[in-house]
Amino acid sequence: MRGVRTIYFIRHGETDWNAARRLQGQTDICLNDIGRRQAARNGHVLRKIVPEIESLGFVASPLSRTRETMEIVRETIGLDRPGYRTDPRLKEVNFGHWEGLTWAELPERDPEGFQARLADPFDWRPRGGESYRDLMLRAVAWYESLESDAVVVSHGGVSRVLRGHLLGIDPREVPFLEVPQDKVLVLRPGHMAWH
Repeated sequence: MRGVRTIYFIRHGETDWNAARRLQGQTDICLNDIGRRQAARNGHVLRKIVPEIESLGFVASPLSRTRETMEIVRETIGLDRPGYRTDPRLKEVNFGHWEGLTWAELPERDPEGFQARLADPFDWRPRGGESYRDLMLRAVAWYESLESDAVVVSHGGVSRVLRGHLLGIDPREVPFLEVPQDKVLVLRPGHMAWH
C-alpha cells in the first residue's frame, strides 16, 4: 500500500432504475433529473469541505451514470467537465443474471438464488456475475494503487466494500451499508464522515 489516502467518495446520482429498485449492476443506465440535482449538490459540498479541491485527483467508474455525475460535480466546482480519468475497477458489482430485475421480482424469478443470497450475501455470486467478495478484491486493489488523495465517483457496492475494508466492518454487514446518492463520503483507513 502506498500510504494513507483520503477519498472523497460520491455515489452516482439517481437513475430511473434506482427509483424502481431495479438491479443495475454494470448495465449502463443514465441519470435522471433528480440524479443531476444530487450531483450538483455534491459538487457544492466538495467545494466547501475541500479548500484546495483542484489539487486532488479525479477518477470515476467508466459507466455513463458515474461519468455524468463526475462532470456535473466538476462543473459545479468550477473545473472543466472532462478533467478526470476512469478506472474499470470502480464499476458496480456485476449482478449477472439478476441485472434488470427488481428486488421484488427476485423471490419468484430466482427463488434458489434469492435464498442463497439471503444465507450468504457477501460470498454469494449470481450466474455470470460477482460476489461482494469479488468486488472488494478489485476495489481494494484500486485503492491501494492510489498515489494521492482523490475525488471518486462510483457506485453503491464499491462504497460498501471500501468501507468494509478501510473500517474493518464485518463482511456479513457490508452488503447492507447505507449508500445515499445525495452525500459526500470522506473515507480513509479507520475514519469516515458523511457531508
